[in-house]
Amino acid sequence: MKIIVSNRSELPIYEQIKSQIKEAIFSGNLAEGELLPSIRQLARDLKISVITTTRAYNDLEEEGFITSVQGKGSYVLPQNKEMARENTLRKIELSLNDAIGTAKAGGITKEEVIRMLNLLYREGE
Repeated sequence: MKIIVSNRSELPIYEQIKSQIKEAIFSGNLAEGELLPSIRQLARDLKISVITTTRAYNDLEEEGFITSVQGKGSYVLPQNKEMARENTLRKIELSLNDAIGTAKAGGITKEEVIRMLNLLYREGE
């Protein structure tokens, strides 16, 4: 698992860690039952505070993405397929809202955007 943190990001480091782990879970790069790096190991690898990685893992556990077993580590929990689908739909909606805003600012019509979307979607198949 590769996690990249940036001091230039608007997100706090623990949020960057959380979002990258969630993305890895949703994309299937982290499978159900997979062992995550220990809190201390992740902190060492990222050259950050153990407190920061602890907060990220605690939040992920509270949100139902991982479970921590005393003395054994943190593991990926099974994910609700509907929840994963909703997460994907939310990301698409955010991206489309950005695209619509850009299109309106540039004077692009809805029909042109739809044609472009159809073309790009076909190219991706």
